[in-house]
This record gives sequence, C-alpha cells and structure tokens, in this order.
Amino acid sequence: MRRMGLGVVAFILMAAALPAEARSISKNDQQVCKWGAGVAQTAQQSKLSGTTLYSARKKLQGRQYPKPWMRKMAVGITEQTYRSRSRLKPSAVRQTYYEGCIQHDLARK
Repeated sequence: MRRMGLGVVAFILMAAALPAEARSISKNDQQVCKWGAGVAQTAQQSKLSGTTLYSARKKLQGRQYPKPWMRKMAVGITEQTYRSRSRLKPSAVRQTYYEGCIQHDLARK
C-alpha cells in the first residue's frame, strides 16, 4: 500500500513539472523560433517556385537585419531548406521548424 502511495506522489510531481518546463522558454527564444520558422517558410516557397539558391541567398544578403547574427542564420536556414528533398507546403515547413526549435530550446535548458 505504501509503495502505491509513493508511485502516485511521483506521478503527480512529474505531471506538475511538465507545464513548468514548457514555460521555461523565454519570449526572446520564442521570437527567434518564430523568425527562423518564417525564414524557412520563405525559403521553401522560393525553392518550390523554382528560384535558385543563388538568387535566394543574394536576396537575403541585400536585406537589413536588426541583429548582426540574423543574416548568417537566415542564409544557413535557407541553404538547409534548399538541400532538403522535402516538397512539403511552406506552412508545414514553418510549423515543423518552429516545433523543432522549441523542442531544441527545451532540451537545452
């Protein structure tokens, strides 16, 4: 009987810890994931429309970014998207990227 009580307590503690983990992602991290997902979506749209990687990269290089690391990251996401054999819709790529980014941030913390 006592063992069963400890098991129930352990389960309740684990269940209580799950929502706390989800809240550990900062607003900034969420914004970065949303931004990256948008870049991945745009890259997939370009790829599916027949735009070359060279043209897509050139367009990214000409844009202004608020943070210095964003240009390099945007180019990296675009190159990775073009290398993928995926033919998913751009909205699915956006969702997949966002979910993966959030999972990565959760695992990091």
